[in-house]
Amino acid sequence: MTLRAVALGLVPLLGRALGYANPQACSGTCTNAHDPSIVRRADGTYFRFSTGGRVAVHSAPDISGPWTYKGAALPSGSSINLPGNQDLWAPDVSLVGDTYYLYYSVSEFGSQNSAIGVATSPSLDVGSWTDHGATGVKSDSSKPYNAIDANLISADGRNFLTWGSFWKDIYQAEMKGAPLTLVSGASSRQVAFDPATTEVEGAFVFKNGDFYYLFYSKGKCCGYDRNMPPAGAEYKIMACRSASPTEGFVDKNGVACTNGGGTVVLESHGNVYGPGGQGVYQDPTHGPILYYHYVDKTIGFGDGDKRFGWNTIDFSSGWPVV
Repeated sequence: MTLRAVALGLVPLLGRALGYANPQACSGTCTNAHDPSIVRRADGTYFRFSTGGRVAVHSAPDISGPWTYKGAALPSGSSINLPGNQDLWAPDVSLVGDTYYLYYSVSEFGSQNSAIGVATSPSLDVGSWTDHGATGVKSDSSKPYNAIDANLISADGRNFLTWGSFWKDIYQAEMKGAPLTLVSGASSRQVAFDPATTEVEGAFVFKNGDFYYLFYSKGKCCGYDRNMPPAGAEYKIMACRSASPTEGFVDKNGVACTNGGGTVVLESHGNVYGPGGQGVYQDPTHGPILYYHYVDKTIGFGDGDKRFGWNTIDFSSGWPVV
């Protein structure tokens, strides 16, 4: 028996010990779900946007499905003139006023030559999206961050974009009222950094009660079928919190998120392996929901095997529990 097989065989026992809930029900197309973004339209229709296929769009009558593929949000790719503008990553969709804003990443794997773009729609439907190109958030080797994995939060009448992957990890800056671009003279600030490893990315800021929670993914995201990481080094979902949406994030032990702090929210357990690429959504029926992608180790470890997962969140302790 190989060490890999032994390690994977221990995962179900670890999951039971840690007590994480398994993903809730999903029907229809539950793959094609890398880095999902969930939004619910006023008529009750759920939309799921994900990496690849020029931002793949699925819809369903409920968070559990059945999910149906609808097409590409940006079938012509992005107008941003960078390598990767036909293979868009890590969508994030928010409603601001009566307009939906779709943020996406243009890059290539392992490259810091990256930019965050934006498109808008009045309805979320395929065929209704207008690409506006660059937001002003971009990176190259002169920057401390990698300009991918964007997330928008509106707080106290202002809009803030959070982004970052590896390098110096997670940064944030203010966007205009109609959040197509950064405010004039905007400066970026670091909100999360782990000096022991740069494997931090995919930030998502969500307010619950008196706190803003900074969720992020940590560890190796991809290519498990080609190169399995050591046990515990795969993707997991972490969180810090603050009374402010822009600074002062700490973990459950009070360690600053800018100095390696972070409390585990969800990690590999049972047949669930490498959960990450997460977001949080306030559902009218289920309450706060953590959604993410993962691989089911009984099915396969390839990037194409990544499935859509979701769980309700219990914030009663002041920290997110799944």
